[in-house]
Amino acid sequence: MRKLLLFISLLSMTFVHSQELNCTVTVNSDKVATTNNQIFKNLEKSLNDFMNKTTWTEKGFKPNERISCSVFIILNGGENNQYEASIQVQSSRTIFNSSYASPVLNINDKDFNFSYIEFENITYNPNSYDSNLISVLSFYAYMILGADAETFEPDGGTPYFVIAQDIVNLALPGGAKGWSQTEKKQNRFYLVNDILSPTFKPYRDAMFSYHFLGLDQMTKDIKSSKESIINSIITLAELNATRPNAFLTRVFFDAKADEIVSIFSGGPSVTVTELVDKLGRISPLNSDKWSKIRL
Repeated sequence: MRKLLLFISLLSMTFVHSQELNCTVTVNSDKVATTNNQIFKNLEKSLNDFMNKTTWTEKGFKPNERISCSVFIILNGGENNQYEASIQVQSSRTIFNSSYASPVLNINDKDFNFSYIEFENITYNPNSYDSNLISVLSFYAYMILGADAETFEPDGGTPYFVIAQDIVNLALPGGAKGWSQTEKKQNRFYLVNDILSPTFKPYRDAMFSYHFLGLDQMTKDIKSSKESIINSIITLAELNATRPNAFLTRVFFDAKADEIVSIFSGGPSVTVTELVDKLGRISPLNSDKWSKIRL
């Protein structure tokens, strides 16, 4: 009995402290003139460890449940341990009863300046702002977690988005780009602020219906699944009617445009006339892609 209890206890500890992300971090330093390229290799290793070894939640994740994601950092310049960069954040999740990985997030953030000293400690502290590097990576870790949870349960990402918003509030006094509501309308502040706003609830509803009611049901009834996906686009169209060119709408289609074309370019066929019309109105920048959907 003691051995059994010990095993259960150890198993419980394993789940509590399991990691949530399966993240690949890449640092591209081609634009930075330096005689010490090893510093960027060490930075890349540190950030991979940071994203994959930090325990972001109290929820137990089994190895096969870890969220697949990638972070691609392009250094545009830097000196004296100060760097100007952009960061591309992508995540996906496996569709039920398949090996297909559906893209969930695809965000290109160009306001990413940070300082880094080789071998410095990179650790997330939820109660403090320690560096812009840590805050930006932590912010996107929680956005990845939140967006993934939204695809499984209505409003399932709220706890993670709230933490992401806390990170914004802690980072704001530091003065780094990307955190302030006084800047452009498409930055980290607005990303999480809009997600938590009741005004943009249709975006979250669409994320759930598109994935859980749509893609996850493909192996059961393809036609019905396609209709659920169309309904999710109609929901986004309703949002677009009141908030045209919304940041979250762009975020959705940056991840989903190619996938939508693929879904509606094969059988069984469904009526797509209204779908194509709404897609053209919501995301005109992707009009060339929408033209490939079979009418």
